[in-house]
Amino acid sequence: MKNSKQNEPLVTHIFTADPSAHVFEGKLYIYPSHDLDHDEPSNDNGDQYKMEDYHVLSMEDADAPCIDHGEVLHLKDIPWASKQLWAPDAAYKNNTYYLFFPARDHDGIFRIGVATSESPAGPFKPEPNYIPGSFSIDPAVLVDEDDKAYVYFGGLWGGQLEKWQTGTFLSDAEGPAATAPALGPIVAELTDDMLNFKGEPQEISIVDEDGNPILAGDEDRRYFEGPWVHKYNGLYYLSYSTGTTHKIVYAVSENPQGPFVYKGTILTPVSGWTTHHSIVEFKDKWYLFYHDCSMSGGVNHKRSVKFTELKYNEDGTIQTIDPYGDK
Repeated sequence: MKNSKQNEPLVTHIFTADPSAHVFEGKLYIYPSHDLDHDEPSNDNGDQYKMEDYHVLSMEDADAPCIDHGEVLHLKDIPWASKQLWAPDAAYKNNTYYLFFPARDHDGIFRIGVATSESPAGPFKPEPNYIPGSFSIDPAVLVDEDDKAYVYFGGLWGGQLEKWQTGTFLSDAEGPAATAPALGPIVAELTDDMLNFKGEPQEISIVDEDGNPILAGDEDRRYFEGPWVHKYNGLYYLSYSTGTTHKIVYAVSENPQGPFVYKGTILTPVSGWTTHHSIVEFKDKWYLFYHDCSMSGGVNHKRSVKFTELKYNEDGTIQTIDPYGDK
């Protein structure tokens, strides 16, 4: 029987996107970005995504009401940031809740910051500076069973990932040729206090079943933005957005830092240009959290967070989800 709350906006009083879902203190907590309502034009640089603050959402159960805990962090409270609080993630370690988030610094370069709280519902207090050596967007954190923590990040175009191919920011840099290996997401192990990188961030390799790199021109499979890593039956699943082809796809590895072998599509395109997701296990079921623009009639920067059940096949592959199909 279809759950009436699945595939429906979790909240309707604000626009939300980029949901990072976790189970904390026995509840589902969702950390989205907060889209602002405005009428300015859209472009490939993402200037229409003007988000200035974060809210935290929670649910006692998959069919319970969704609670908005209100604003937990605002741009004006982050000394190093100038604009665009894009997709965040949260993690728990050291009896502390950490909120990882991207924003442009005062030079217009995207960096990744951290804020902390004693509660999963916030409010969160930001560190005075961004993580040294951080760049681009879409941080996602995995705290592994051995207590090591990894942050995955990176997004093309407005996310500036292709500007960092030399290790320094080059404002006019372009991505690889279509016949060259695609740029992968970046991974860095975090220090024990979760506030710094342990070493230099490394690019993740995504390959096909024969071990060949996914090419930049392979827009159905190549990495674009929105990485998420979860574990299932001892394997690491890296899922991400393909950007221009608007799919959520995934690859699998025995190592949290890859290489990852491409496997298939999780979510077919949603309404709106972006697609961004997270995957979480809650009370013996798995769920995909995602967003679309159905509530705004397709306006790209007025998105709404939704969720639906995610199912695995016996071989560990994930069943493809049509967000608008019959469940």
